[in-house]
Amino acid sequence: MGKSRYKIVTDEKTPYFLTCAVVNWLPLFANPVIAQVVIDSLRYLQEQQRIELHAYVMMENHLHLIVSAVELSREIGAFKSFTARSAIDWYQANDSQWVLKQLHFYKEQHKCDQEFQFWQEGNHPQWIKDEAMLLNKLEYIHHNPVKRGYVDDPIHWRYSSYRNYMGWDECLLPIVKLA
Repeated sequence: MGKSRYKIVTDEKTPYFLTCAVVNWLPLFANPVIAQVVIDSLRYLQEQQRIELHAYVMMENHLHLIVSAVELSREIGAFKSFTARSAIDWYQANDSQWVLKQLHFYKEQHKCDQEFQFWQEGNHPQWIKDEAMLLNKLEYIHHNPVKRGYVDDPIHWRYSSYRNYMGWDECLLPIVKLA
């Protein structure tokens, strides 16, 4: 790999790399309404100063984040709970029976108190412990749409922080750069 375009800026909060996936990897973020629910929810957490978003990419069935927060586990739990409820409500209001059947079928058996499950359990947090790991995760996140064959250049994927890092003015979400 050639010279990196990322440069580390120190920050007192500890960033983590997270992956949040839809149950059974269903491609529900291909629906722009559901994708917007995720974007709006992240923006709300930012505006309320509950998280600092450092990088992200949303694919059709999962979301990668580099994020920091005082109580990260609690904030991600609230994010997943709100977005799941909002998405399920939308699918019910729009009588999307196929999706609802999938969300019911793939629900974990121990979740007796709910009819549907939107997110897979867990988010696999990885502490970003040094510059090398940060650069690796930024490259991984930003090149995910290229690797999947959706775009030739990560700048063309609108659901990503790559444009933020490249200095574009029109980005879906603001970020706090670490690099």
